Amino acid sequence: MLGFWSGTPAVLAQTEATDRLIEDVVAQQAEEGGAFTYNAAFSLLDAYRNRPLNLNRATAEELGALYLLSPPQIDRLIDHRDRVGGFLSIYELQAVEGLDLETIRQLLPYVTMEKGLDDVSVPLRTLFSAGTREAYLRGTTRLETARGYRAPDPAYAGDPLRLYAKYRQRYGDQLSLGVVMEKDPGEALFADGRPVDYYSAHLFLRRLNRRVRAVALGDFTVSFGQGLILYTGFGFGKSSYSTSVARRSSTLQPYASVNEFNFMRGAGVTLALGDKLEATVFASRRRRTANPTRDSLGVTSLSLSGYHRTAGERADRNALTQSSYGGSLRYRPLRRLEVAVNVLGEHLSRPLQPTPRPYNRYYFRGAELLNASVDYRYRLRNFSFFGEVAGSPGQQSGRAMLHGVNIGLDPRADVALVYRKYDRDYRALSARPFGETSGGRNEEGIYVGVDLRPAARWRINAYYDLWRHDWLRYLVDAPSSGREARLRVGYTIKRKLDSYAELRHENKGRGLAGERTDPVVPRTRTQLRLHAGYHLTPALEWRSRLDLGRTADRNDGVQAGVMLFQDLHYRPTGPFSFSARLAGYRTDGYDVRFYEYENGLTYNAFVLPYYGEGMRGYLLLRYKGLRGLTVEARIARSQRFDGGTFGSGQEATGLSHRTEGGTQLIYRW
Repeated sequence: MLGFWSGTPAVLAQTEATDRLIEDVVAQQAEEGGAFTYNAAFSLLDAYRNRPLNLNRATAEELGALYLLSPPQIDRLIDHRDRVGGFLSIYELQAVEGLDLETIRQLLPYVTMEKGLDDVSVPLRTLFSAGTREAYLRGTTRLETARGYRAPDPAYAGDPLRLYAKYRQRYGDQLSLGVVMEKDPGEALFADGRPVDYYSAHLFLRRLNRRVRAVALGDFTVSFGQGLILYTGFGFGKSSYSTSVARRSSTLQPYASVNEFNFMRGAGVTLALGDKLEATVFASRRRRTANPTRDSLGVTSLSLSGYHRTAGERADRNALTQSSYGGSLRYRPLRRLEVAVNVLGEHLSRPLQPTPRPYNRYYFRGAELLNASVDYRYRLRNFSFFGEVAGSPGQQSGRAMLHGVNIGLDPRADVALVYRKYDRDYRALSARPFGETSGGRNEEGIYVGVDLRPAARWRINAYYDLWRHDWLRYLVDAPSSGREARLRVGYTIKRKLDSYAELRHENKGRGLAGERTDPVVPRTRTQLRLHAGYHLTPALEWRSRLDLGRTADRNDGVQAGVMLFQDLHYRPTGPFSFSARLAGYRTDGYDVRFYEYENGLTYNAFVLPYYGEGMRGYLLLRYKGLRGLTVEARIARSQRFDGGTFGSGQEATGLSHRTEGGTQLIYRW
């Protein structure tokens, strides 16, 4: 299952900063109407706990994969390392401009200055025999029976259980070997000769020798440049991490998630062709769920839900085969400069033929698509320039470009500037660049973000984004524009208090339903958030949050809402821990909704929209009393007070409450 309701990976011993990152990114992508998955992005931190990343060898991409440092901090760290000839002690991090003590504290569990832990000479046999292993077995369900499961003629083929199993073996970031299996609610076990609906397996090796830098077999992700033609890894959008806008990911990464479409299946390799040249090539072939046309010769769309519950959904399963191939040639003539040429080819076994609508007039149609791009990165003193330009050679289509710069104005002040222009007729099936909307088309905008640290305990993040769409969009029947501003002021006392106040305001065009051709009218949305996390004891943390919101447009008038939650998180050194929440909310509708992070079973945390009128609470219990074994249980319940019920269509229950429960076993050795 995908979407902003779906489970998403989270790090063990989750920090408040990582919670906010998950919350920000999921909420932004949910607003865009896109699906979201973390691709186990944060699980790499677990590997670095056991085998820390050597800061004297780490590349910018490896530092970026930690998601603990902003691009200006990464640039300053590398510049300092190059200038002094390497770090001798972790205490030297305090001499790096722009690295505050709180960031250093978050970084320390995952890094080292020592040599040998990630040395290229580690034998292949050691990679497989040493390292860490982990196995997961999870089951979750909703206790109320939805319409699709009801006798005598249920629409769904299976029961409401979601089942998940995973095995993964790691040696730092040099080896990743894993298998993942999942059954979504409503899907049948042992259907079509398959025990469960979804499988994923991978073998990923890094730094095998001085020439072979990465090898990917099975399922993996590929990320080029700023995502104008291909980006299947984790990427920042607009968030409170206001200067973290540049995409900075290794080209090849292992894949161990349950997202059923956002990955490659095949093989890839990255080779060093000398000290300054690096080449990556890959090939992928995977079957996709798609909606066939009436004559079955083509497909109208590629399904992103991952569900195969009903007869119709099962009929669309594997209706199309997508073959992807390409590569990247990266050249580093100078230590501060790198340029890459990227190529991606796509072949569909059936042509893509979207049902003609005014808004999709310029969408890709056909079975063959070729994209190419050039991306760059250049550091000059306190300036770090980045960007990408992309198009489709030999095809009559538009272009896309993104150019940006991170500026270190002062050790306490960073600025990010981004300009993007994606033509209405730019076509790419796997583009995921920075922007207001997904897909990398029909958008032009400019973004300014600042990160200020005026005093030891204070931090100010803000951004302003201005954009326009020159063509129609889904449910918006005319060109439109918008602007968004966000300000967050945070105050932190080490190991005691983490608090912030945030104001967010957005104004953008919206179509009005019910008319033959909908006019576009401006809709304004303003939200205020007050948040505090306070450690009552070293093991017990209390969190409190108040959200206030207001939305106004010509069609629905003014809508308002409020949400308040209280959390307790108990994480002692002993075997037993828990997290709990009680939340109350009242809004005039879905347009006034508040996205809230919820602690879940490991690698199954949630970000949910709270709207309507009701209460919600959850309790998560975790026990680690047996060597290597973790046992978890979670129950959550929502209750509506506005007369509404949960679910619609086959997911409707007709009830004003919803209860979810789940358990998980984790064994590490």
